[in-house]
Amino acid sequence: MIDWLRRPPLEPEVEVAGRTLPIVLRRMRHARRLTLRLAPDGGEVRITLPEWAESREAIAFAHARKAWLEEQLVRLPPRAAPVPGGEVRYRGTALRLAWEPRAPRRPVVEGETLRIGGLETGLEARLRRWLEAEALRLAEADMHDYCAAAGLDPVPMGLTRAQRRWGSCSDKSRIRINWRLVQAPDFVRRSVVAHEVAHLVHFDHSPAFHALLGRIYEADIRIADQWLREHGRGLYASFG
Repeated sequence: MIDWLRRPPLEPEVEVAGRTLPIVLRRMRHARRLTLRLAPDGGEVRITLPEWAESREAIAFAHARKAWLEEQLVRLPPRAAPVPGGEVRYRGTALRLAWEPRAPRRPVVEGETLRIGGLETGLEARLRRWLEAEALRLAEADMHDYCAAAGLDPVPMGLTRAQRRWGSCSDKSRIRINWRLVQAPDFVRRSVVAHEVAHLVHFDHSPAFHALLGRIYEADIRIADQWLREHGRGLYASFG
C-alpha cells in the first residue's frame, strides 16, 4: 500500500501556497481513476473518482500533489480590471475599450472597439452589467436552439456568478450558465448550453447523455472542452 494511504484521515481541504482550498469530490460511474484539477478561479481543488474509490484516498491524493497544485496556482492569470484604452473580451474577441465621458453610457460594439461613456467611476460595474445582459441574451437563444433540436420545450434560463462552474441544470428544469462565458468564442458558450440541455433528458453522464449531446451540438464537443481547459481560467482575469 502507498505510504500516504496509511496516514490518519485528512480534512477535505488542502493548504497550498498559504491558501486553504476546499477539496470537492465528484463520483462518476465511468471513471477509472482519480483525476485532480484546480477550479478555474483557483478557489477549490476538484477530484473526480470512480464509484468504488474511498473518499479518504482521494483527499490524501490531493495532499500528495500539493506541489503540482501550487504550480497551477502560479499560472493563474493576474487580476486586471478593465481600463480606458485597455481590452475587454467579448465573444472570443479582444475589444479595445474606448471611454468618452460624453458618449452613451451603454456600451456599443463598433468593429474591434467597445465604446462607452458616462463617469469613469463605476465603469467596471457598467461593463459587467452589459456583459451579463449579453450573456443572458445569447444563452437564451442557444437554449431555444438546443431544446428544439432535442424535441423539448424551452426552459427558464439564468446566469450564475459562481466562481467554479460553467453551467448547471436543476431538477426544476432550469438552466444556468456562468456569465463569463460571454467572453469566450461562441462555440464554447454554446457547448455549455448544449451540455445542460442534454441534462434535461439525462441527469447523468451516461452513454445516452453523450449520444444526445453529440446529436444536438453542431460542433466537436472535445474542441470546446479543450478550449475551456486551456483558456477557461483567463475568463476570470477581468471583473471581480
